[in-house]
Amino acid sequence: MCANNNLIFRQLFDYDTWTYSYLLADPISKEGVLVDSVKEKVDRDLKLIEELGIKLKYVLETHVHADHVTGADGLRKATGAEVVYGVAANVPCADINAEDGVTLEVGHFQVKIISTPGHTDGCTTYHIDDMIFTGDALLIRGCGRTDFQQGSADVLYHSVTEKLFKLPLDTKVYPAHDYKGNEMSTIEEEINFNARLGKGKTKEIFIDIMDNLNLAKPKRIDIAVPANMKCGA
Repeated sequence: MCANNNLIFRQLFDYDTWTYSYLLADPISKEGVLVDSVKEKVDRDLKLIEELGIKLKYVLETHVHADHVTGADGLRKATGAEVVYGVAANVPCADINAEDGVTLEVGHFQVKIISTPGHTDGCTTYHIDDMIFTGDALLIRGCGRTDFQQGSADVLYHSVTEKLFKLPLDTKVYPAHDYKGNEMSTIEEEINFNARLGKGKTKEIFIDIMDNLNLAKPKRIDIAVPANMKCGA
């Protein structure tokens, strides 16, 4: 699928972990980025990168995932791309620990770093053109849980309502996961329809919702988090 006529764009999916990855590239220079890679899908992604003639510059990770192992190290070794995490994630293997507000140049487009902690303390949203890649901070009609990895409902509420919800209403939202078959949303839709954060919900209501989810422990967390602190190596 194509989100923007000015960019090469592919939305990729891993059925085992319900994870979206995103490949974007400048059609002129062919420099590109891959957002939220999955280790088991590295060969698929490398094949597509080769077919499209993309020179992968950055592997962008929205956070230290608990539900899958990143393919960042494999992609770095195969392409020479640099691995990017938000600085607060404190990932030793990252080539770039990106600060809030920093902009990365990729061909003729830019990647703006937006720190959006709350699901984890290192969550980062990547703003490219009229699209945001939100990881688990903002999902379609929902959000990531806040009960592990330094999560905080208070902090997540601020990240979404004071940062993401302040973006232009037609900004396209691309999350790291969806469990109902949705592919994308917009800021306007999430302000109006997000069951946890939208419809003018107060911080107190949101915290109460998040405190009473009673979710099971992620099945892969004990493997995924240590592996992802090593970029999936």
